[in-house]
Order: sequence, then C-alpha cells, then structure tokens
Amino acid sequence: MSSPEHKQFIWNLIKDIKFGMLVTNEDDSGSLRSRPMTLVQDAYDGTLYFYSSKHDGKAFEIKKDRDVCITFSDPAGQVYVSLSGKANLTTDPELIDRYWNKYVAAWYPEGKEDPNLAMIEIKIESGEHWKTDENMFAQLYQMAKANLTDSQPDIGEHESFGK
Repeated sequence: MSSPEHKQFIWNLIKDIKFGMLVTNEDDSGSLRSRPMTLVQDAYDGTLYFYSSKHDGKAFEIKKDRDVCITFSDPAGQVYVSLSGKANLTTDPELIDRYWNKYVAAWYPEGKEDPNLAMIEIKIESGEHWKTDENMFAQLYQMAKANLTDSQPDIGEHESFGK
C-alpha cells in the first residue's frame, strides 16, 4: 500500500488537526452519518485508532458495514485529508492501555475496565489530500489565470493514493 515515507507524510498532515469526522453507513437505506473523533495515537503506520462505547451507534454501524471514511480539515492551514478503509471494533486490553490518557479518561469514568469501552481500529486502504501554501490572493490570481488560459489553476498539492 503506502510507503513508510508516505505514511509519515499523511501523519504530518493530520496529527496537529487532531479531530476527524468519521463517516459510517447508518442503515440499509445507504444513509451516511458522521461524527467527530479524536486521534489518540502518536504515530501512523496505516491504521488509525479511536475510543468508543461498544453500545454507541457507530459501533453497531461498523459491525454491519466496515467501510468507513474519516476526514480531517484545517482551513487555516489549508490542509484537507480524506482517508477510507475498513473499521473494526476491538476490546483488546493492550490496545486500550497503549493509548489511554487523561482526556480519554474524562469520557470513561469507569476507566480502562469499563465494560462498554472499545476501540475503533481503521486500516486505511485509500485516500486523498489537498494542501496549499498560497494565500487567498495568490489562489484567486491562479484561478483567474486558469480561466483566461483555459487551464487548471495551480493552487497547491493534491494526491490520491490506494485502491
């Protein structure tokens, strides 16, 4: 799939954003649902981890359909990342312990032994990212230039990977 360097590149894009919107298939009608999730890991190897309750809607949705998407957005830094993969719910105590911190503890007052505690593990299969260092005026100039020359504006990086 992705090289170690590419995984590090993706991690550098998302690690400071911290919050992603996890999209799951809500029901058999194909309705999609998203909700914010917080990154808890300190590195990325192609898998993302999030804490969840085993009885939360997203847990049931993942059991029915493992295909998920998680998006990260930093409008101020002009970084946008969309990652898709297969999700799995796990209660592995070693994994729960590895990423446990005081912020997670605030959501789970019964601690790591909470019988409803689980982790969502997402193995990323594909994605896209967009990033620009250009300010708004430079982007507007590039768009106007592209319109005049019947070309596409060059306003930053865009890459698709996987699948």
